[in-house]
Amino acid sequence: MVIGILIALQINNWNEERKQNHLETVYLNRLHNELKKDISTFSNEIQRLESNNEKIVGFTNVLKDENYNDSLLVELTKAYMTYGTSYPIFNPSTSTFEDLSSTGNLSVISNTEMRDRIIKHYEDYQFVELNFKQNYDWATPIDAPLYTHTDALKFDTEYTSFLFPKASEQNLAKEIIKDKTIFLRNAAIHFWMNKDGLIQLKRIKDETSLICATLEKKE
Repeated sequence: MVIGILIALQINNWNEERKQNHLETVYLNRLHNELKKDISTFSNEIQRLESNNEKIVGFTNVLKDENYNDSLLVELTKAYMTYGTSYPIFNPSTSTFEDLSSTGNLSVISNTEMRDRIIKHYEDYQFVELNFKQNYDWATPIDAPLYTHTDALKFDTEYTSFLFPKASEQNLAKEIIKDKTIFLRNAAIHFWMNKDGLIQLKRIKDETSLICATLEKKE
């Protein structure tokens, strides 16, 4: 009877271990898939911010040129208002890690070094998210004068330009030059935010890639 009980316990332990191993594999695969999506998300945002900063530089170079061309200035102002004034975005996938944390299943990751590394990685996500929010909170009140003291929205071809009366490129260019100081200050804010966002995104993308490579070895 004792032997039978011991065998039953051993089988039960073995079954439980198999369940835990399966659960660990499922979670690690889910993490791996989400982290791969994050790498793609970060890459796209890096590309977007770099493109936006190129538009900002092109716009400000013409804006500072005393011999500016009306058509070019208006065209680059429209590009700036449509793309250059947007804010950096940080939107990683965290559902699997949140699931692990909220259910107490972090312990199913048997490799403690890997578990600690994963926890730290998502803490880094929180740091980047906080950094983006702080930049947003800092920039918003400085950003506001472009919209409260000028008619800059007439150059936003994506949403609002159609609401304003049509005007010649010469008159539009004169309006832009009149508000040159406000435009330049606004462009500097967005350029700085994009640069800081790029630093953060490139760093976190590299870290995510390293964890992905480690998880691939476990598959």
